[in-house]
Amino acid sequence: MPEGIAAVLVGVALLLTLMALGIPVFAAFLCINLAAVVIIMGPAGYGMFANSLYETTTTQSLVTIPLFILMGEILFRSNSVEVLFRSIDTLVGRVRGRQYVLSILLATVFSTLSGAAMGVAAMLGRSLLPGMIARGYDARLSAGTILAGASLAPLIPPSVLVIIIGTLAGVSIAGLLIAGILPGLMFAAIFLIYCFTRTWLDPSLAPEEPDDGTRPLAREKLWALLRIVPFSIIILMVMGLILMGIATPTEAGAMGVIGSLMTAAIYRNLSLRMIAEAVATSAKIAAMILFIMACSKLFSQLLAFTGGATAMTEWVVSLDVSRWMMLFLLMALPFLLCMFIDQIALMLIVIPIYLPIIERLQFDPIWFWLLFLVNITVGGMTPPFGYTLFALKSAWREATLAKVFSAAWPFVLLYLLGMVILALFPGLTTILPSML
Repeated sequence: MPEGIAAVLVGVALLLTLMALGIPVFAAFLCINLAAVVIIMGPAGYGMFANSLYETTTTQSLVTIPLFILMGEILFRSNSVEVLFRSIDTLVGRVRGRQYVLSILLATVFSTLSGAAMGVAAMLGRSLLPGMIARGYDARLSAGTILAGASLAPLIPPSVLVIIIGTLAGVSIAGLLIAGILPGLMFAAIFLIYCFTRTWLDPSLAPEEPDDGTRPLAREKLWALLRIVPFSIIILMVMGLILMGIATPTEAGAMGVIGSLMTAAIYRNLSLRMIAEAVATSAKIAAMILFIMACSKLFSQLLAFTGGATAMTEWVVSLDVSRWMMLFLLMALPFLLCMFIDQIALMLIVIPIYLPIIERLQFDPIWFWLLFLVNITVGGMTPPFGYTLFALKSAWREATLAKVFSAAWPFVLLYLLGMVILALFPGLTTILPSML
């Protein structure tokens, strides 16, 4: 085995081992990097380490991360969640399986507030799932819709994971953000079709709710639409500014923060205390992400310095397999690994290794990295160790872990079906970014 490939395998194995032992992600990268610098370069390599930290922490595109997080925090604390819940409930009306529809739509909309699938799953698991089960809806299908909808959070913009991928892979962040819109809506439509089909084949999965004579009137539906207009304007403003080329993602994020403050004022929940709490939480999350990225940046530089990335690229492209088989192999690895380790940690390990490979294979970068994003998101809800599963289980305490696992599998298969569609029809991913 070439020395470069051996160095890559040893480095990745040590990283995964340290993370499995419970060592924080940033500390694992820091230990490996410092040890590698001493072994490969000696004390003279510490200058390279310091320069790497400075370069990462001063990257302008990373400013978007705290802005998007702050926008979501303000909206969550401004009563937007309750307003959206009641408004969408009114707009859905009385259709067979309406609670499944409500679950998927709420999860999809909340995904624009939070880029964290675990947060959306836990929130809906506490607020929506008990009511669905109490009304007689199938517990597994109900939990599955929440897991599937919550897993759209990293895909539908604004998304923090997209910013990390774009920064590490050198791909247009604006293009990646916009590219997630159509696939996100496509996945939501697939989930709705699946639920309608299941309830049509087995009506017992969605019992008819008693008609108490309180069907929403036209004026109530109109009022429900008006109540979500402020929130809708924020999302359209952020994505619209990027799509029209008027603003960069960072500038659009700043506009989103301003819009979220205005929305909080409209919903009468704007206060200095709320702003301070939102800023404090956002600062903690953003600092953690930035620190992890700063400690991991040198890992990719060491791969290049040792020749590991080049050797791995040469070995992969020399394999006698088709492009489709190569794509399958490149997707299978992170899909499996994401069941065991954090999404951000996985990206920091895999992207530096994949980058020269996809350049050599001439895959469209927007298309490939969006598939990669969907892939690691699905890994997070796949048994036995998907983090999103445990987030839902913490909220749904009455269920066994085996029941949560069984709820996830049908939607994991639907996600894989959607990935096949995106792979076969790249235009679904690239048509909006091509308009930038």
